[in-house]
Order: sequence, then structure tokens, then C-alpha cells
Amino acid sequence: MEQIRRLPEATQSVLVVAAADDTRDLTLVLAAAAHRFGASIEDLEPAERAGLVALSGQLLRFRHPLVRYAAYLGAPLARRIAAHQALAAVLDASRHAHRRAWHLAAASTGPDEQVADELESVAEWADSRQAVASASAAYERAAQLTADPDRRTRRLISAAQKAGEAGQDERCGALADQVPLPVADPGTAANLARVRAVVELGYGSPATAGRILVECADRIGPSRPDKLASLLTEAIHAAFSSGDADLIAEIADHGPDLPVLAMPARLFTGDVGDVAGALALLPDLLRVGRRSDCGLVDRLMAGIYCHLVADYAHALEIADASVVHCRDQGIGGWLPTTLHLLAKVELALGRHEQAYAHAAEGLRLADYYQLAHRAAHLRAVQAVLAAVQGREEQTRSLAEEALEYTRPRGVGRGTADALWALGLLELGLGRAGAALEHLESAGREAGHPLLAHFLVPDLVEAAVRAGHPERATEPARLLGQWAAAARQPALAALARRCAALIGPDAEAEQHFSAALRLHEDGGDFERARTELLYGEWLRRLRRNLDARDHLREAMEVFDKLGAEPWADRARAELQAAGETHDLAGAADGRISRLSPQEREVVRLAATGATNREIATHLFLSPRTVGHHLYRAFPKLGISSRTELASLLAS
Repeated sequence: MEQIRRLPEATQSVLVVAAADDTRDLTLVLAAAAHRFGASIEDLEPAERAGLVALSGQLLRFRHPLVRYAAYLGAPLARRIAAHQALAAVLDASRHAHRRAWHLAAASTGPDEQVADELESVAEWADSRQAVASASAAYERAAQLTADPDRRTRRLISAAQKAGEAGQDERCGALADQVPLPVADPGTAANLARVRAVVELGYGSPATAGRILVECADRIGPSRPDKLASLLTEAIHAAFSSGDADLIAEIADHGPDLPVLAMPARLFTGDVGDVAGALALLPDLLRVGRRSDCGLVDRLMAGIYCHLVADYAHALEIADASVVHCRDQGIGGWLPTTLHLLAKVELALGRHEQAYAHAAEGLRLADYYQLAHRAAHLRAVQAVLAAVQGREEQTRSLAEEALEYTRPRGVGRGTADALWALGLLELGLGRAGAALEHLESAGREAGHPLLAHFLVPDLVEAAVRAGHPERATEPARLLGQWAAAARQPALAALARRCAALIGPDAEAEQHFSAALRLHEDGGDFERARTELLYGEWLRRLRRNLDARDHLREAMEVFDKLGAEPWADRARAELQAAGETHDLAGAADGRISRLSPQEREVVRLAATGATNREIATHLFLSPRTVGHHLYRAFPKLGISSRTELASLLAS
């Protein structure tokens, strides 16, 4: 800074203009410097000789960002303001309206409605180009320059809304806190309630977020009925995260004519609900979810309902479209939420590798944006996938971190998923008693039998293996009723498998056979589990030859999926049925034993990438990369990285 102070005044003036400019356009800088300070290109010569700037063609570059910082902040405030005024004066308003508005804002020292209006236009322009973070910044500065209280409030709320869309929940809350209360205008009050709910859902209680929205709907409904749909849709989304069935039903009662609320109104009457009535609404929801002008939360709820009624094909379509929408529109704050839904649907479909990839991407983004609520949900999904493969340490770490967030805040659905992961892990490792405790706890946390139907097959198996089949009777009965009403093959297959486990032996074979037929369009993992249980039942009846076919099929699928504890169990049963199986297969068989993360690490290592390079690419630590390779090499039957390329080539 001292070096700059020793330069001629004219040189310092040109430098402050260059520092205020963000284009590095030499022509623009000289025009602004001439306009306000009467400076010329010759005045840059001392700075160029001192090595502070470099001129090349039409560009002016500072030697280092700190030099630019010193040139700007070392100048008196009046000179900095004059520099911004000069740049605004020479910029072409038709081509650079956004830059001109920001320079005028930087030159303003108090309220200026004209500049605030220009900045609001900049915010709208940025929003139309999916630059929601930039839109938020423009709305915030416009609010700072606005004298009228109502307009200032409206602009602050717009800034907060766009901050939320950009994943800046903490900043969203800080902006909302600047809004003076009470807000008289009903429409503005509705927008503020939506902002407050975003912050509460992101850091606090989803049930409280839902109540903020529904209470606002009660207040402003008579005067602004046009705001009710968005308020109640976002309220039901928050309520589903809480797992509070009473709150879901309460919100649904507020808008029975809205398809997004009519669905839960029918589903949450009694333990099973009016499934036929709910399913009749599904075509309308799908039409809404497919429309290009559909709101994101409406689309998300359509996907959630499809997932809930086990219509996984349509759930996948909607979840995928929601992810694409967030990517295309630059809505980074909602992208982890849509990726979570997509991963959940893929998990239900048995597409474990895709589910892991999408959950991992969602978690990286949630951690980056500091979206702790969504990160907890995504960790729970990753914990379930780790449990499938018997990765005990990782499952426990992910589940416990998720529970640390979800339990004190009443995030029932996230808590249920994390406990499900722990139960599935224990079940796979042969600890049925511990599995049953976790799964029964998960069912209670889910909040309603319909919200817990996904874990019933595991609970039934755990109860039977732990010697407490009576604890599975009621959950299995409800699942059977639900599956019969939903008429979805994947769900019906699981219900028939449960019936085989808890029903009389005379009916078991019929149920197992029906389950395998219904599994044709389902995921490999659940089908393999049915094959395993069927094979175990046949072996107990000493029908070893019949048992072997089912056990062998189960073992091969589990090996392919890297579900090690399940493969070990099938292998042990197969050996008990009188057959041994050679584990060492061809290279592709060995590679299939790797987890999705191990496979990615191995693929990159085979290209010659170092652990640090792999870590950077996959957002892992080098130590974690080394751990994955340490686990992968024995599975592949190799002892060094040099063998990877030839193995993968084969």
C-alpha cells in the first residue's frame, strides 16, 4: 500500500478505477479515468514500471489480487465513489445494465430509489438466468437503498427466498431476521412465512416448519386464497419429513380439493387408509408433476407419494425430472433434496450402485452448502446401502451421525432410515435380536404404519429369526393389506415373503413361489433374499436338492452386489445342503464383489492416478482412498496397483 501512495495522484486515480472495475478492460478503465479524473494512459506508466500492473493489448491486470485490494481500499472513500460513478457513466446501459447498476449502488451512501429499482431489475435478470445467488445479492443491496418500509420489506424477503434457493440457508435466516414485524400485507406475510419455514426446516424442527406455514395459511387465507396452495404444499413437505402423522392429517384437512393434499387426506385415515381413493388421485398428480410450469415442491410431493404407494417407475421418472430441473435452473439449495428422493427410489428398485452415487453427490452438496437437515437424510440412505454390504464401521458411523442431528429435532423420517440401516446391518450379520430392537424403534419413529412399510420385511425376518414371530404378526398383516390395495408387484412380493415366514408351513411354499414370480420386475437384492429364505426353508425340510438351486441363485446375486454377509449366509446354507462353491471366479466376478466406492477408486487407480488425485476427484481423503484399495486388493486377488490395469482390461 505504501508503494501505491508514493505514485503520482493521477496514477493512483487510474488504479482505483481499475480496481473498482471487474472487466479488466483497458479501454473502459481509461474512459472512466478520463471522464472523472482527466487521466490518460500515460498516467499508468509509473504503476507499470513499479510492476504493480501489466498491460497487454486491451487488458489491464494487477500483479496480484492483493495489489488490487490495496489500490482500492487505500484510496479515500470519495475517490472510490468517484471511480464507481465514472464507470457507471461510461458503461453502455443497454449492454451492461447489471454492471452499471452495481457501480451506482457502490457509489450510493444512502437511500436511492432509482438505483434500488435498477438493482431489482438486475435481480430479476439474474434470476431468469438461473443465477439465484446473484439475484439474492442484488435484492439485498436494493433493500439497503430503499427508504419505503413496505418496498424494503418486500425486497429483503425476495433476497432471503433466493438465498434459500441457492442453498444459503444461514444467510436466508439472517435476511429474514431483518424484516420488521408485524408484516401487514398478507401476500408479503405469506412469503416471509415460507422463508422462515425454509430456515426452520434446514436447522430446526420440520414439524415447527410445517406449523409456521399452516398457521400463516389460516391467517391470510380469506384475503389471499391464491397463496394457500404454495403454503400448504410446503407445509405438507415439511410434515412428511417429521413423520408426524397427526400434523400431516391436519394440514391435509386444510385443502381437500388440492391433489397434493387430497392424497394424504385419504392415506392417513386409520392404519392403512383409503388406498383405493388415494390411487385414484395419482393420475392427476402425475399430470401436475410432468408439467413444465410445475412448482418444484409440488413435483417432489408427487414423487414422494408415488414412492409411498410403491409406484417406483413413476417415482423414478419424477425424481429424475426434479434433479434435472434443479440442475437446469441453478437451484443448488434444492438439489440435495431431489437427489435424496432419487436415491431413495433407486434403493427401492434395487439399483444400489446408482443410489449410492446419487446419495454421495447429494451429501457432498449438502455439506458444501451446510444443509445439515438434508445431509442427515442422505447419510441415513448411505448407511442403508453400507449395511447391505455389511460394512459395519461405515454403517454405524453414518447412522450415528445422522441420528445425532435427527433425534433432537424430531426428524422422524430421517431417524427411521438411520435405525433401519442399523437393523439391516445386524440382520445381515446374524444378530437378529439386536436387529429387531432397531427395526421396531424405526417403525415407531416413522410415525405411521404406511411410513414404515419399507422396513416391515426386515422386521418380520428379524422377529422370526430371533424367536419372536408374534412381534411380526401385526406389521405383516398391515403390509399384506397395504400391498393388496396398492396392487404393485414389488410390494406384493415382499408381503408374500412375510406371509411365508410367519404363516403355517403348509402355505409357505405357495407364498415363496408367488413372491418369486412377483419379484420379476423388482430389484435383485430383494429377490435374492427371497431365494435365500426359500432355500433355508427347503433345507429345514431336508429337501436339499430343491434348496440348492435357490441358495445358489441367492449367493451369486449377493456376490455380484457385494452384499458380503448375505453371500456368506447363502454360502453356508449351500454347504449345509451338500454343495461347495469355488469363490475364485473370473476377473469380472471378482470386480463385482467391490462396493460402488471401491470400484470407483480401483478404476481411477488403474489409470495411474495417485491416492491424492483420486481423493480430489471423489471428494474423499487420501487416507480413505488407501483404505478402499486395502480392502479391494484381497477381493480382486492381487497385491499391488501394477496388476490393476491388466485385471480391468481382462
